[in-house]
Formats: sequence, C-alpha cells, structure tokens
Amino acid sequence: MADIKKLETDLWEAADNLRANSKLTSQQYCLPVLGLIFLRYAWGRFNRVDAQIREERAGRTGRQAPIESSDYMQRGAMFIPEKARYSYLVGLPEGTELGRAVNEAMDFLEKETPSLSGILPRGYDELGDDLLGEVLRVFNNPELDAEGDDIIGRIYEYFLGKFAPAVASDDGVFFTPKSLVRMIMNVLEPEAGTMLDPACGSGGMFVSASDYVRDGGGNPTNTMMYYGQEKVEYNAKLCLMNMAVHGMEGHIKSGDDANSFYHDAFALNGSCDYVAANPPFNVDKVKAEAAINAGRMPLGIAKANKKGEVSTGGANYLWINYFYSYLAEPGYVHSDGRVSKGGRSGFVMASSATDSNGEKQMRRTLVENGHTDVILYAGNNFFYTKSLPCTLWFFDKGKPQELQDKTLFIDAQRYRTAIDTTHNEWSTWQLKNLSAIVWLYRGEVEKYADLLGEYRTEARKLARLFGDGDVGEYMRTLGDVEGFSICHKAMLEFIEGQKASAKTLVNNMPKRSQKKIRGEQATVTAELEAAAKVIEEAVWLTEKFGAGEYADVPGLCKIATRDEIKGSQSADESSWSLTPGAYVGVPPVEDDGVDFHERMAEIHAELKELQAESNTLMETISKNFEELGV
Repeated sequence: MADIKKLETDLWEAADNLRANSKLTSQQYCLPVLGLIFLRYAWGRFNRVDAQIREERAGRTGRQAPIESSDYMQRGAMFIPEKARYSYLVGLPEGTELGRAVNEAMDFLEKETPSLSGILPRGYDELGDDLLGEVLRVFNNPELDAEGDDIIGRIYEYFLGKFAPAVASDDGVFFTPKSLVRMIMNVLEPEAGTMLDPACGSGGMFVSASDYVRDGGGNPTNTMMYYGQEKVEYNAKLCLMNMAVHGMEGHIKSGDDANSFYHDAFALNGSCDYVAANPPFNVDKVKAEAAINAGRMPLGIAKANKKGEVSTGGANYLWINYFYSYLAEPGYVHSDGRVSKGGRSGFVMASSATDSNGEKQMRRTLVENGHTDVILYAGNNFFYTKSLPCTLWFFDKGKPQELQDKTLFIDAQRYRTAIDTTHNEWSTWQLKNLSAIVWLYRGEVEKYADLLGEYRTEARKLARLFGDGDVGEYMRTLGDVEGFSICHKAMLEFIEGQKASAKTLVNNMPKRSQKKIRGEQATVTAELEAAAKVIEEAVWLTEKFGAGEYADVPGLCKIATRDEIKGSQSADESSWSLTPGAYVGVPPVEDDGVDFHERMAEIHAELKELQAESNTLMETISKNFEELGV
C-alpha cells in the first residue's frame, strides 16, 4: 500500500520546484502543472481500461470490430493517442525538445476529444526541458498505480485543493471534497436524466454522478446529460479537463453570462432531474434588482439593503431558491419524451442558513410544500481551504405521499474520520452507513439488507488476516446482526494478543534486529486494526437499526413532521428551523461504570490533601525568606 501522504508531499514539492525555477507566477503555473497531472491521470485510467478491453476480447472467438474511442468512454476513460501517452513522453531520448512534445500531446488530445478544444494548457516549451523532464519523471511514480483509481484520484484532488487558495477568489472555493460530493450522490441516487450544477467549479459533482451510475450497472454516457455554469473561466477549464479524463462530455458555460445570480444560461428552469452543487455561500454585494429580474425565486425574494445589494444570508437563499426552482415537477415531459418522476437536488450550504431569521418565511414555504427531504449537518473541517461548518440540503419534488409531511434530520458531526488535526472526511463505510439511514427513512429496506451482505462479504475476505482459529471462523460465518458485535470483540482481543506476543518476540531478539521486526509487526497490526474498523462500522449500524428498521437515534437522526418543525408557536411566529441539532438532540452519556458519589468523595479527599500540601509548602517558603532577611 502506497504512503499517500508522502506521495502527495513529494509530488507537490516537484510542482513547486517548477514554479520556483521558472518565470511563471503562481497563477500561471497552476494550470500547466494540473495539465501534467491530467496527462498522468488520463494515462493511468486509459491503461487500466485498455487492459480490461483486451482481456475481454481475448476470450472471444471470430472476427471482432476494431477498438474505438467509445469503448473507453463507456468504461470511464478517454482514448489517448500514442504520442500523447505519458509513457511516450517520459521515454523520449535525451536532447528531445520535451516542451514541444508536451504541447503536441495536448494538440493530439484536443483533436481526439473535441470538448477539450482550446482548453488544455500550452507553453511547456517555456519551462525548460531539464526542469520539465524532472517533473515528468517525479509524477511518473509507480506508486501512483498501487491502488488504482483511488490513489491517482486522491493525488489529483490534492493538487486541486492545494491550488485552491491561489485560484479561488471572493466568489468562493471551487473544490469540494470527495466524501461530501459522494454523500450528495448517495442521497440523490441519479440514474438517468438531466443534471445541472449552476456553480460547477472543477466538475466534481458530474464525475461523482457518473461514477454512481456506473457503480449501479448503468452507462452514464448514454443516460446522463450534464450542464454546468461557472463564472470563473479558469475553473470551467478544470471542469472540462476533469470530465474528459473520466470519459465524460458535458455542456459547460463560463464567464459573466454564466453567473447564476443573473442568468439561467441553459434555460433549464423547472426541467432538471437532478441539481447538485457546492455554491459560493455567504457571498455579499449581489445586485438585488438584477437577481430579481433573473427570476427563479419560487420561495420568495431576498430583501436588499440601502445599496441595493442582497445580504450574505439572502444570497444563500438565492441559491436555495435556484436549487428548488430548477427541479422538474412530477409529470414534466422532457424534449425527448421522458416523463419526470420529480426532480431531486442536493447541495452544500453554510450551516447558518438553517435558521437565519431573515429568511424564515422561505423555509416555511419549503416545509409546507412538502419537498424538504433530508437535512444533514456535516460539521467542521471538511474543506481544504476553510474550516467553517456546513450542512447538506436535499429537496425532492417526487417524494411519495407518505413522506410529504416528513423531513429526515441527521447530525453527523460526531461521525467522521479525522485525516489530520484540520481535515475530516467520511470513510467509504461511513458513507454507506449514513446512506443507510436515508434508505430506511424512504422504506428501501432491501438496500439496507444488501449493505449487511457487503459487510459479511468483506468479513470473509478479511478473515485470512486472523488465521483459521475462532476469530477467523467468526468472520467467515457471520449470521444475524448480533454476530457483528461478538465478532468485533473477538477481533480486538486477538489484536491485543498479537501485540503482546510481538512485544515479547522483539524484546527477546538481538537489538540489531529489533527495528526491522518492530516495523514488520506494526504493518501487520495496522492491517488487523483496519479490518476491525470495518466490522466496527457494521456494529455502529446494526446496534442502531438492527436488521433494518428505522428508529430515531438521539444525537444522530430523527424524522420530524411539519408540525414538529413549526413547533408550539403560531405559523407566523415559528422560526421554521431546519437545524438538525434542534430535532435530534444530544446522544446519551455513556455509563463509564464509575459511581458518581463515590468518585466525588475521592476527588474531595484528594483536594483536601493537595490543599494541606500547598499550605505546608507556603509555610516553608515564608520561613526561608525570613532566614534570608527578605
């Protein structure tokens, strides 16, 4: 397994070296560096898909049609001409005009993929062949392919995140962490239709939607249509690059005419099956009159100040208006004859928007319309560049009648994985578990059952790490939901036993061998603990929802009715709060097995003893000062 953190650092140092030793400014070198990562990313995906295609064809008999670009697109990759392949560029002999070759590689790719025409960076001949060659070699680290798409995707995202402070403006950060995006897709559940992101940035929503459809056995190339608006042209280029490398095509508009506050660039109002976005929230100085004239405000019009500008809270609700307004009503007939079931939207929003006082009437309209589906509080530190708390909102104009009066609230601030002291994310299994709460709320019990099946399958795969004893047998034969807890406890006991045995083994070895063995044992322990973490997530889920029955969980989730959201006050006086914490409450305090009164008596005795010691010490100090004549 590759050391992701070290890889990220090494590659970033190489990119920074390019800036420091060239004539480029931070703004200028950002896109060329991402262009090189793009080439490497595209080549890695091409290689994997190419191997899949050739393996499938090797098992067939008879005459076969030639391999075409569409074969790669259907599997989420773009076809790369030979002279644009990263292996070709890295293998060029010394003395070759490398900058010119990279420029030509970009030409070949744009010719092969017309959606990239005029998008890919050039000017590599200005960087210096020696420096460019060094960066190309560093980016070609074989560890990038150790974990397939996951690892190279993370590197690509890391670079986008590192560049975010340099390229983001007052319009907000374009980069959205993958776990937030994936959670949005898990709740939207895209299958086929029109998807809009009116603040599309680098296109992460589109890529995740495509992955979701493909993971479900669909072909997004044939079933999904992507539309994006992005005011910052630089970010729109990144979006097109990001989509192309995943074998995707979309309609992306940028510049002032794509500013969603003032333009519905594709005339999609009321016709979208899916809307997904991480908009620049808490924006000020939006021109109220121009925004009002642009329409798309079914929830009400945000108030303007004396300067004719919309406040930050009101600007947030401009976005919320758009995400609601763009959705198709059930029965809407698309131009291709498809009949909509009712559109769904999911978006990231500043947490302050869930109960801001100036916009409560708009929230009232949302709740009374019955289309507020899920509100999920994520908490702090999910972004690379900002630490502010965020909430995920979900609307559904196709909600079944039995859910029209209900909204699911989830407070996930205590349920996440800390990457480091300033960054959080949801792991793959945590994403599945949070999605499972939504499934049960919607009555999709079969999906919950399938997830339990995934946990059992994963346990069988991981059993090899624990040998053929009782623990391995537990993992291979997991049955009812209670078995997860028993299995997890046995795994932890096994790991503690392994640690103790390893410690004894190391202590009895010659010192010159201890460091090596200790490192090997640490690797084994890490694998065992990672396996135990998977089953721990299964325990987390099944202890709350058993074999698949929704229940409100204090501090985590609650299904609230319209009357509960309104509260005991009159409709006009109610705050119509959509803050999850107001409904889910706080989790119960776990009993630590300590008698409160007994422990308080012990603390009181300890305090009296410390006070006596303090008094004695002060007397001694005073006496010493007297003897010194002070």
